Amino acid sequence: MTLPRPPRKSATVADVARAAGVSKATAARVLGGYGTVSFERRAAILAAAERLDYRPNELARTMATGRSGTIGVVVGDIENPFFGSVVRGISDEAKARGFGVLLSNSGEDVAEEQDAVSMLVNKRVDGLIVAPASSRDKAHLTDALSLGLPLVLVDREADGLDLDAAIADHRDAARRAMRLLVAKGHRRIAYVTASHLPGPRFAGVETIGLTTVRQRIEGFLAEAEAAALPDPARFLRFGASSRAAAREVLSELLREPQPPSAILASDSVIAIEVLRTAKALGLRIPGDLSLVTFDDAGWMSAASPTVTVLAQPSHALGSQAMRMLAERIAGRAEAERLVLPSELIERESVAAPAD
Repeated sequence: MTLPRPPRKSATVADVARAAGVSKATAARVLGGYGTVSFERRAAILAAAERLDYRPNELARTMATGRSGTIGVVVGDIENPFFGSVVRGISDEAKARGFGVLLSNSGEDVAEEQDAVSMLVNKRVDGLIVAPASSRDKAHLTDALSLGLPLVLVDREADGLDLDAAIADHRDAARRAMRLLVAKGHRRIAYVTASHLPGPRFAGVETIGLTTVRQRIEGFLAEAEAAALPDPARFLRFGASSRAAAREVLSELLREPQPPSAILASDSVIAIEVLRTAKALGLRIPGDLSLVTFDDAGWMSAASPTVTVLAQPSHALGSQAMRMLAERIAGRAEAERLVLPSELIERESVAAPAD
């Protein structure tokens, strides 16, 4: 009978140090990612580690350095292509900087977000990147900060907190979309968002709890006022937070006696439901209804008609948020607020109104 071969002993820091001809302390600094070592010694240590197939003991490294080499990420809806791209940007930058990523999905629910942040803190992550579900419910964020945990916000901000943030210029993007539609002759323009109202009806932008939605509606209303559009707030629609909910909101909107001639959608999920609902109601895009949407999902340039979009810099938002977090972990003290522009890409879904 052939006996099983005993498992090969894992290489240790001491093994790498001997192979590289350096002290154990010097090898530990390079392999642990801390301290200063000359380029030549660092190269020799890394080459020895590769030859010996060295694998770091994460628990030992955490105990020695106080760092786990892992960051936590909480986003609203990982099924939304926008957040998928943001997370990819975070992951790409994290990998390049030697960090692992723990991802949690809040479902745009504050309680779920609070649980996710608590879980990640207990996992002893080195820092957090959060797209907050509410810009006002922030006690869990201040709790994390009170523990000394580096925290960066992505896509959204938290009212009253001076934090690192990587965001898009939502207000300007909405204004540019409105200017395009107004220039085509549209006077009845709707804005449809997944966000829910805090009360039964719209009572002003100051009541909206999410900075992205607040800023987009500010841009929408500012441009509507500049164009003297009649009562633009009557075409604001909220609660299109799922495909079924979006269909319900859109069906009701497009069946009104004086329906909008154009829709600005807050995301690609709503945009595809605009196309489906319009088709179900016998409306032609762009002949009967024009469409502009935030986010440039892959299908939009292949749809018929192709869809005019406000392409947000989602991957860049993620990578820049990760850069900020890495710099915070390394000791940067001052907060940085980075605002990136969106790109208006005109395609086939916008035309002059039929009436």
